[in-house]
Amino acid sequence: MEIPSSLLSLSLVLLFSFVLATSADVHENFVQCLTSHSQNATSIYQVIYTRNNSSYTSVLDFSIRNLRFLTPETPKPLVILTPTHESHIQVAIICARNHGLQIRIRSGGHDHEGLSYVSHVPFFILDLINLRSVSVDVESRTAWVQAGATNGELYYSIAEKSKTLAFPAGICLTIGLGGHISGGGYGMMLRKFGLAADNVIDARIIDVNGGILDRESMGEDLFWAIRGGAGGSFGVVIAWKIKLVPVPSIVTVFNVSRTLEQNATMLLHRWQYIADKIDNDLVIITDINRVNSSEEGNKTVQVSFISLFLGRVDDLYPLMQKNFPELGLVKEDCREMSWIESTLYVAGFSSGTSLDEPISEIGLEGIWKRLNEEEGAAARILTIPYGGKMSEIPESETPFPHRAGNIYHIAYAVTLEEGVELSNRYIDWTRRLYSYLAPYVSKSPREAYANYRDLDLGQNNDKGNTSYAQASIWGVKYFKNNFKRLVHVKTMVDPSNFFRHEQSIPTVSPWGKKREN
Repeated sequence: MEIPSSLLSLSLVLLFSFVLATSADVHENFVQCLTSHSQNATSIYQVIYTRNNSSYTSVLDFSIRNLRFLTPETPKPLVILTPTHESHIQVAIICARNHGLQIRIRSGGHDHEGLSYVSHVPFFILDLINLRSVSVDVESRTAWVQAGATNGELYYSIAEKSKTLAFPAGICLTIGLGGHISGGGYGMMLRKFGLAADNVIDARIIDVNGGILDRESMGEDLFWAIRGGAGGSFGVVIAWKIKLVPVPSIVTVFNVSRTLEQNATMLLHRWQYIADKIDNDLVIITDINRVNSSEEGNKTVQVSFISLFLGRVDDLYPLMQKNFPELGLVKEDCREMSWIESTLYVAGFSSGTSLDEPISEIGLEGIWKRLNEEEGAAARILTIPYGGKMSEIPESETPFPHRAGNIYHIAYAVTLEEGVELSNRYIDWTRRLYSYLAPYVSKSPREAYANYRDLDLGQNNDKGNTSYAQASIWGVKYFKNNFKRLVHVKTMVDPSNFFRHEQSIPTVSPWGKKREN
């Protein structure tokens, strides 16, 4: 029977009105729950932002680092909560469970797929921007840092107290430490001291029941899982206790660039054979992009070799002459400075994967060809050497498994300030580059870094009924054999799978089937 178009239109209007009413009811009930269950209703009300609040949009947009998700079409949270106290988070978890709201946890907003602030089901954002205190204890060489603090804020706080202590976290200074450490966290001292997660000695996390746990009360399984198992799966990490590392009062940096006409291909090929084997005090990363050639109207590829050496230039120079003389480094290329100054020097420099064998010069020329395509103008490729401490730590020590056998990590990104249609075209370019690199990178699995989240690798079902086999498609790439243990821990601490997103760790039933939620 044919349905009259007028009746169909009426049905659609009624359905749309019902959806709107349901969303309004959920958010109003959630807000009422927050205020009625909070120890101080006035206090929590001041950090609740609904869509009717004049500050809602500015609070939402402030930490969106990826412009793909700064569009009218991007799903928006019903509520944003910016807690100033741990009790606000406890209440939010309980109320979200009671009213069927999904939680998205945001510290710095650098999630590559926007999973810390976007969802396709009713959700609220728990934005940790107000929880950013840092307490440094020079005598014990430790610090407590809240999850909303950034790398830059941590580095500055350490430098205020000591010129010879540091922390081996990331290059980007605006990344929030809640998510950064949860996924591993690499930086310019990874060959000397490992990852940020390798230097965590305690933590505070709020679990699915609203309980606040430290290392002792959470147990070693959960403490293991949150140090590299990626954020948003096990609870809300609110603070890390970190071990500070010794650095000299003076370090040395350099940034030497070479174009294809200056033998950049040969130099990058040679770099692959020495970068993970040289002195552990020395890290040389590369930054690759397309630039204008010295010949007017032409383009070329430039490779910048950026280095941090934990020592003076007089010690660095002979190391470079012995291990990488082809670069032609001279002392005038080098600058001596404090460690905190070096973080500013290197900053500003992403899907990524690991390489376990060097790319041939012919293979590198294939990359140059792709950089010379139209979309390559907005692209940057970053390579970060492993080796040193990274090779000494067993794969199972933390969930981050990319250790011995990996020469370096390669990350690539395009930077745009245009619309969605154009961004999709440039994302397709990164996919073509990803496919091109397949013969040269790690295999079985092709490894990936959880902090460079990539939904192209696979994702969970919207309803939460994802099988272990389906989640393994992406999970094994991020965590290798550690994925199985992560699923076991998740099932123990969050059996109802409340903390979930498109690539959260799944739960399994005692009979090996994924729980239905």
